[in-house]
Amino acid sequence: MTVRSHDQFNTTIYEYNDRYRGIHGERRVLFMNKQDMAARSIKAKDLIDITSHYEGEQRTVEKFVAVPYDIPKGNVCAYFPEANPLVPISSVAKVSNTPTSKYVVVTVVPAAVSNGASEKAMAREAVEA
Repeated sequence: MTVRSHDQFNTTIYEYNDRYRGIHGERRVLFMNKQDMAARSIKAKDLIDITSHYEGEQRTVEKFVAVPYDIPKGNVCAYFPEANPLVPISSVAKVSNTPTSKYVVVTVVPAAVSNGASEKAMAREAVEA
């Protein structure tokens, strides 16, 4: 699912901090259940790639930061509009015709990073959660 952060109005982002969720200086984050993270060998603040799956189509966003969060097992959450590329264009609500941003099937894997050490260090400093 996608959510807005504190200091955000629709697509206007005023700060890169989210005091509601304890995030500071970063928006490319994925909130995950701790058990789901462990099952995928993902640690807090690791860089990850996220892929959505819909009717045989896949969309991927890269180098998000994994954040353990009190969220039900099997669910994840990311900020809007950063996660918009994962939302299939043809997946819309029947009556309102709005994108199904609250129901997108995704897989999460450790990021395939070319210069991993420096990018991981940067990501670890950016998020305090």
